[in-house]
Amino acid sequence: MNWKFWRRDNDTIGPDPTEPQSLGDSFDRPQGSEKSAAVRPLFKGLTALVGLYLIVTLALGIWWSQEPDRFNITSVAQTMASTQGEPTVTGNLTTAATIHLARTLLQKSGGYLTNDLLPPGVWLDNIPSWEIGALTMLRDTVRVYRNDFSRSQSQSAEDPSLAAAEGQFFFDNNSWFLPDTEGEYQTGIDQMSIYLARLSDQSANDAQFYARSDNLQSWLAAMETRLGSLSQRLSASVGKRQLDTSLAGDANAAQSTATPTEQIVQTPWLEIDNVFYEARGFTWALLHLLEAIENDFGEVLDKKAARVSLRQIIRELEPTQDSLFSPMVLNGDGFGVVANHSLIMASHISRANAAIIDLRALLAQG
Repeated sequence: MNWKFWRRDNDTIGPDPTEPQSLGDSFDRPQGSEKSAAVRPLFKGLTALVGLYLIVTLALGIWWSQEPDRFNITSVAQTMASTQGEPTVTGNLTTAATIHLARTLLQKSGGYLTNDLLPPGVWLDNIPSWEIGALTMLRDTVRVYRNDFSRSQSQSAEDPSLAAAEGQFFFDNNSWFLPDTEGEYQTGIDQMSIYLARLSDQSANDAQFYARSDNLQSWLAAMETRLGSLSQRLSASVGKRQLDTSLAGDANAAQSTATPTEQIVQTPWLEIDNVFYEARGFTWALLHLLEAIENDFGEVLDKKAARVSLRQIIRELEPTQDSLFSPMVLNGDGFGVVANHSLIMASHISRANAAIIDLRALLAQG
């Protein structure tokens, strides 16, 4: 290139812009660069789509992780009764509450998540644990319905709708297809609804709900066992030394295999939040059924002056549904600086369990 020194008003010095460049100063772009230029917009588009997908799934995951609110059992029972055109009868509130609990399990935000195979459901574990807790409560109640609530005595025939419903709710809770869990549970809901319709039918008497003291004790015994187990699992979040008391109180008792006289019991670190949310789901369902039980078994409770005892159980369990403001379940050690949410939950559940034991003893008195 021929260079000329030239000067402008700003005194810059360089090649003459009017001088044509020689061919040696230019070169052709290789074909690979042209391909890269064509691929680059496609890559940017795919990156944007992936980013958008992650943002949407994250938002859905946050929304689906919201626990269902408590509902009014009286309104639910009245709505179901008006739909069927029948008046409310003994057992109506407890049965309607049980049906609505099952429906909530399937119809809450995100639906039933335990058997999800795709994001964001497959990434979530807190709400599936909550579902297991609520489902356990539902299964225990339907079993008591089949064995106790609907039968006048041990030799009476079981209700066919309740027998079918129990089998449906005990179906595998993690089946995705052929058959799917939601479909099996929906069949159980339909069977419970058939029982409720027959229960409210004034022209028939083939379905009954027996609000007796022994039936209430059977249901409370099932709740006592579950709450005791949850309390122990929650307390084991920090680990504890535990003596073997399996055979205590009976000198002639025996067990299948020998167990250590002392062992360290501790919930694995990755399962602490799962146990916490399982307890939240169980107590959420239990609160609604306790409110329904207070209505349907009102005369039994009043005869034993035990209504206030039942209400105390409800009071003990209500704090288990308080909002968790921490982004995660904290697991501080003992009296350490960091809180331990599992121990707080275990405290509420233990007090409720003790109140249930007292209520059962009160109902058993002659």
